[in-house]
Amino acid sequence: MHFSSPKMVCETKIVADEHDAIPGSKKESMMWSSPASSAALNPAEAKDARKDAVFIREFERGDQQEVRRIFYEGIMERIPNTAFRGLRQQPRTQLLYAFLTVMCFFVTKSVTLTCCAPLLLVGARYYYSRKVIQSYLDCALHTDMADIETYYMTPTGSCFWVAVLDGQVVGIVAAQGREDDNTVELRRMSVDSRYRGKGIAKALGRRVLEFAVRKNYTAVVLGTTAVKLAAHKLYESLGFRRTGQSEDYRLPGMSRSVLERLFFQIRYSRYRLQLREE
Repeated sequence: MHFSSPKMVCETKIVADEHDAIPGSKKESMMWSSPASSAALNPAEAKDARKDAVFIREFERGDQQEVRRIFYEGIMERIPNTAFRGLRQQPRTQLLYAFLTVMCFFVTKSVTLTCCAPLLLVGARYYYSRKVIQSYLDCALHTDMADIETYYMTPTGSCFWVAVLDGQVVGIVAAQGREDDNTVELRRMSVDSRYRGKGIAKALGRRVLEFAVRKNYTAVVLGTTAVKLAAHKLYESLGFRRTGQSEDYRLPGMSRSVLERLFFQIRYSRYRLQLREE
């Protein structure tokens, strides 16, 4: 049975600042290195620059284990971000928790229990964030991330790339074509936390944009539940514009129970980069 995969894009910490086309056809790989490596360097510096070069190439079957690891770790980072950082984006939830804390004092008349109430509320947020995100992760790992070749490499309008640094896969990104509106969706972008700050996300993002132009798509779209501002700056730096936002987005695995609604909230943002007139 063929499931449609969830629309959650992993956040990254590197932003792209240019839209230059990347030469080469779909079957070619791309090498990217830091700006300093393009200047005149002595032999020792040139050797170090080559060592830091990032290669973007298409997914191969032998990459599966590393790709799943990078995706898994990137999604797991979202648990504390959603539980703790995400609370700052939910003013109504903050007021509700404050009200519950005050009510705790009036009901129990206990200062100790009242002081513990915020800790219990935040603990419940972490529990439900972990529960929902792990359910989402399980769904993704059993659909498109379990069979990347079928979902992304076989369809002519889709593709999956890996970033390779010093022989090791350190980043991933996918492009999934949508025939109904002639757009391509940027998906599954994630960079190994040990290799952030090297321009890897910039190279991955540019690769998707070049693919979309080459395939004559009218636009690139994406959806994200990222909490960190850096993720949104990434998309905006690539040229994306926010087209919508929802506070009632439902991730795969969500039950929408009363307790889940109380302790798990997520903001879903939609972005679009128009490439040409429809």
